[in-house]
Order: sequence, then structure tokens, then C-alpha cells
Amino acid sequence: MSLVLDAAAQDLLFREARTANTFTDEPVTDEQVQAIYDLVKYGPTAFNQSPLRVTLVRSPEARERLVQHMAEGNQPKTAAAPLVAILSADNEFHEELPQLFPHFPAAKDAFFSERPVREGSAALNAALQAAYFIIGVRAAGLAAGPMTGLDFAGVQKEFLDDDHTPLMVINIGKPGEDAWFPRSPRLEFDQVITTV
Repeated sequence: MSLVLDAAAQDLLFREARTANTFTDEPVTDEQVQAIYDLVKYGPTAFNQSPLRVTLVRSPEARERLVQHMAEGNQPKTAAAPLVAILSADNEFHEELPQLFPHFPAAKDAFFSERPVREGSAALNAALQAAYFIIGVRAAGLAAGPMTGLDFAGVQKEFLDDDHTPLMVINIGKPGEDAWFPRSPRLEFDQVITTV
């Protein structure tokens, strides 16, 4: 094997990791979320733009409001998960570029002065960060249940503003009973990798 990461870590992050559909009632603490963020914030994005924003849904009232916007099959697990996060793309990320990309502060206006350009870039780079976030949840010994079965416009109106586009909702916690569906197949190396 030519990977440097040991087999246990590979299993934790990838081979044995699964999308959880049930969770125990063990809480997910702010300290755990901080540790996850402190790890995944180093994942690369274009211009270091870091457009992902995470809204933690902790109060029962907020949870109730969110569940109403989830697809029917996602409602029970969203209602029961110890922690739920709304991941969104900040379409005004360019305002942070002078801090995040200090060696070229003009990038804010040179590349991202137009809203449609920002929206496209924010969507792509926040999706990258969402994947890092899922891996970070796994690194914390927790399971993630990412979902896109939701009313995106409803979630945006209820929890965000016009400058933030929701990407997904993620249930987070320790996996509960019968947490896993059977693993779906994956494509093989030669179906994905080509050399030119």
C-alpha cells in the first residue's frame, strides 16, 4: 500500500465510514465542532476564498422549523439527530479576501466584482469545503448524514439571507441502531482514471 495514512485512519475516514440514518442521543459539543472546524479550515479553496458557512441548529424551536423544510423521508432523522448543521455558500465571500488572500488584495475586485461570478465560485468552493467538513466529522469519531432532500428556498428564507445559498443539511452524532443502509457500489479505478 502506498498510502502514508495508517489503515485504521483510512477505515475511519473512508472505508468504514458511512452516511448515518439513526443516531444515539449523545450530544455533540461545541468543543467537538470547534475541533472539526480547526482541522478542516485548512482544506484548499480557490484564492483561499473559504465561502462555506455553517449554521448549527441547536434549539428545539429552530429544529422544528427546519424539519418542516426537509423531504418527508429526511424529517424523522433530522428531528432526532443530536446536532444538525445547515451548510451554505456565502456569495459575498469576496469581502473577506483582503484578509484571506493578503498577497493579492485586489483579487476581490479584479475577479469577483460581479455577483454571478461570485455565486458560481462560492457554490463550487463551498461544496469542496462541505466534503472536508464531512471528513472532519468522521475524524472526530462521529457520523455524518448529509442530505439534499429539502426545500432549499424554504431553508434559505427561514435561516439565511439572500447572500447565502444553502447547499445541504447534515445530521451529526454517534450512530444509533440500524444506522446504515447497505453500502452502494463504487466505480472501479479504470472507470474513473484515464491517462493521456
